[in-house]
Formats: sequence, C-alpha cells, structure tokens
Amino acid sequence: MTAAKNLNLRAGLLSVLIFLTLLGIWYIATAPSGASSGTAGMTVEQIEYAKMMGKDPGAPKSGGFPTLGAMGSTVWGHLSNPFYDNGPNDKGIAIQLAHSLGRVALGFGLACLVAIPLGFVIGMSPLLRRAFDPFIQVLKPISPLAWMPLALYTIKDSSISGIFVIFICSVWPMLVNTAFGVASVKRDWLNVSATLEVNPLRKAFLVILPAAAPTILTGMRISMGIAWLVIVAAEMLVGGTGIGYFVWNEWNNLSLTNVIFAILVIGVVGMLLDLAFGQLQKVVTYVE
Repeated sequence: MTAAKNLNLRAGLLSVLIFLTLLGIWYIATAPSGASSGTAGMTVEQIEYAKMMGKDPGAPKSGGFPTLGAMGSTVWGHLSNPFYDNGPNDKGIAIQLAHSLGRVALGFGLACLVAIPLGFVIGMSPLLRRAFDPFIQVLKPISPLAWMPLALYTIKDSSISGIFVIFICSVWPMLVNTAFGVASVKRDWLNVSATLEVNPLRKAFLVILPAAAPTILTGMRISMGIAWLVIVAAEMLVGGTGIGYFVWNEWNNLSLTNVIFAILVIGVVGMLLDLAFGQLQKVVTYVE
C-alpha cells in the first residue's frame, strides 16, 4: 500500500511539472517582442476600426495567439459568472454545458434501454448472434454524423436530431460488449444454476448479469466517451445551444481565448465522465 501511495505521489508531482513546463512554453511563445508598436504599418482607418472593435492598436504585437494573461482573464470571466443568460447567442458556460450534458444523458439513456436488453438476448442465443452479426458489422462503422442529414430530414428538429445521433453512436459499443460479456459467462456457473433448477429470470439476474457486468460497463464507458465526442460536432452543425455551438460561435467571433477555454472545458468534463464510469466499473468487478 505504501508503494502504491508513493507511486501516486511521484506521478502527481511529475504531472504538475509537465503542466508548469507547458505553461512556461506557452508564456515564452506568446510573450510580446516589444520591438514594434502595434500601429506599425496600419493606416489611420485601420487604427480607428481597431478602436471601434474594442482593441488597443498601440499594444505590442504577440503573434496573434492569446497570451497566458489573456487566457487567465477569459477563464476567470467565465467561471466567475457561469449562469448568465443575455440572449440566444450569449449564455454562460454552465448553461451551455447543461444543454450538452442533457442531450448526451438522454441519448445515452435511450441507447442503454435498447442495447443492453438486446445484447443480453443476443449473447444468450448463438442463433441470434449469427443472425444479427452482419447488420451490426455494417452499421457499426458508419460515422454518427453521417446520420445527421437523414435525422434532420425525417425528424425536422435540430435538438432531437442531436439526441438521435448520440443514441446511434452509443448503441453499438454497448450492444457488442453486452453480447460478448453474456456469451463469455463461464459454463460451470450456468451448469450449477441448471443443476439447482434456477428459473431463467433468476439465472439472468443472479448469475449472468453479475458475471457480465464488468464487460457491460466497459461498453457503456466506451459509448459515453464517443457520445461526448460526437455531441460537440453535432452541436456545431445544428446550432442553438451547447458547448459545441459555443465553440463554433466563438470561432465566428474570432475569439481564440474563448475557443481554447471551451476546448479545456470539453476535455475536463470528458475526463470526469470517464473517471465516473471507471469507478463504477471497479464496483461491479469481481475477483475470482
């Protein structure tokens, strides 16, 4: 136990060192040279236009990429007031995240309701496994975003279409892993349940489900990772609200600091979702 704690401490310190190194590289790369004024080479009209846009034309140029100071100011601005709502195109980061997580939760939940029971049935029947396999192998490699035009045409609602895309991308990993986990349950355990004359329903919930649970959770963990990836791209296409739309809208506004902040938020939320499923997977994992 002491060795494990020591390893975790050393890994944490190394992570902090890498993070500080990356911040140092960023600071050096974006530090203003100070050699030339920001107005050098600009016409009077360009200077006036820059002032109208709220920029300081006399500030030293830094190469265009935001500095650490500008990035810190943006992060603080978003985190200090994450729930503001100033209209359709100006909402706080917490509201944008809530819309995205809501779509992911709904699409992922619907996929669980379909994929886990169906995968359970397919895993228990070699006949159904062989019958469904061609359809799964054809539909699984299709990019979820390829379904978006068809969803928009048939559903005619951008928000529901985004949920449908999450559903489609979440189904296949859960379905395949559930079927594999159920089919891989040890024959000895099934034989014991048959010897004890356990009815099929009790056998499914007390023998097969606990044995297949770690594999099922692996499929759910993979599906959640894919769903969080896809929702960002889907929201860029359909617009409205969500963290993906926020990224696209800020890019249209040429605000690199907001784009980078959104990228960091997407990464942190994705990491937390993965950690949550990882902990849940540890709970259901058994030691033989």
